[in-house]
Amino acid sequence: MVVAGALALWTGRTTLFGVAWTAFVGMGAAAWLGARASREHARRLVWGYGLASGAMVTSAAVFLLPQALGQHMQYGGLGVALGLLVGFATHTLGHRLAHMDLPVDRTLAELTAHAVSAGAIIGVIYGNMTLGPLLGLAIVSHKGPAGYAAANRFVGDGGDWRAVLLPAAGVGVAAVAASFLPLPASDPVRGVVFGFAAGVFLHVAMDFLPECEIGSEIHESIEGNHEDADAHAVLDRMRAHAVASTALGGLAVFLGWLVVV
Repeated sequence: MVVAGALALWTGRTTLFGVAWTAFVGMGAAAWLGARASREHARRLVWGYGLASGAMVTSAAVFLLPQALGQHMQYGGLGVALGLLVGFATHTLGHRLAHMDLPVDRTLAELTAHAVSAGAIIGVIYGNMTLGPLLGLAIVSHKGPAGYAAANRFVGDGGDWRAVLLPAAGVGVAAVAASFLPLPASDPVRGVVFGFAAGVFLHVAMDFLPECEIGSEIHESIEGNHEDADAHAVLDRMRAHAVASTALGGLAVFLGWLVVV
């Protein structure tokens, strides 16, 4: 992270430097808090995921989709479809790690892989067009909830929360490295690339939408302290918080965009 940050500053990538270190500090701080919190704070998880996902969905609609379709309408749309499908495929197949006897923690492996891929997307976008810090902050907004949940789960299984700093650093390192990759001048190629980035980003945003259903992470966080009937009532209340948090996250990004423009 130190080397990547120094390289970003040396080459004039100051916005990318800020985005990378915001992701690292935000995810690391949230991991520290998650390691010290009990596993029953369902409302915190709902609001963390809801604010992040609402902000990301709005960011994709306001910033990424217009840029992709502006490169080429048809190929930009194709890239969005590819990004959504590939994001779904990698997420779904990634769960197979849970059934393999690997010498790594599955949660941290998935989190690191996602952090590196997200960082690469951030780097490609910032390396090939001029965008403000608002988009970058929206992109990394889900790193806090992800770090909180991952550390909380990891420590509960006997791990050390500091291991989450590895995926936290992966965002910035991959972003700075990818920012040096130039894209061809062809509009269809650029449309597919930027559309793909928007599609993957949308998939991640939708994946972070709070799921207040039986068997979800939110349900698991309240299951131990409530009887079955009480757990259902709590889930009903959490659904209202999920709607409010996603709406507020999206509104915050939209208002920020209005101020910037």
